[in-house]
Amino acid sequence: LGIGGQKVGGKTGSKKKRSAGEIRIQKDIAELDGGTVAQIDFPQANDLTHFNVTVTPDSGFWLGATYQFSITITSDYPHKPPKVLCHTKIYHPNINLEGNVCLNILREDWKPVLDINAVIYGLIYLFYEPNPGDPLNHEAAALFRDNPEQFKRTVTRTLQGQSVGGVAFPRLV
Repeated sequence: LGIGGQKVGGKTGSKKKRSAGEIRIQKDIAELDGGTVAQIDFPQANDLTHFNVTVTPDSGFWLGATYQFSITITSDYPHKPPKVLCHTKIYHPNINLEGNVCLNILREDWKPVLDINAVIYGLIYLFYEPNPGDPLNHEAAALFRDNPEQFKRTVTRTLQGQSVGGVAFPRLV
């Protein structure tokens, strides 16, 4: 099967040559390893271009909570990075309330030599070392920079399902 779960090859038994992107995706998927912190799930087994990653940080501000991400591989992969979206509302300097993720390798630092594992490790790293210097949630970044103890208390409140700044968060711990 190729990109998008499409059958590679026709009814006559002739096989269509797979693209470099299709070969690369299959290689990357075969090498996936999120360790104990990230679990990978393919909702449609024959579609390697859409999958979910569940991240459960084992330390840091978000310890004990579980976050759902979707990763979509575009047709120009590996020349362009995959698309990543967080489906769990989170108070984080690098993830906005709409679920967009600010990770340098998903933008200007992407190189075709990077793979899906690099993206997953990058997501995990955001939970251990948030980057207030390159934020999507500017309020969270400013609080993290200026008052780390208050930031920690605010994250704890959001994990307990409390509202912050008029925004309701789901109870995650």
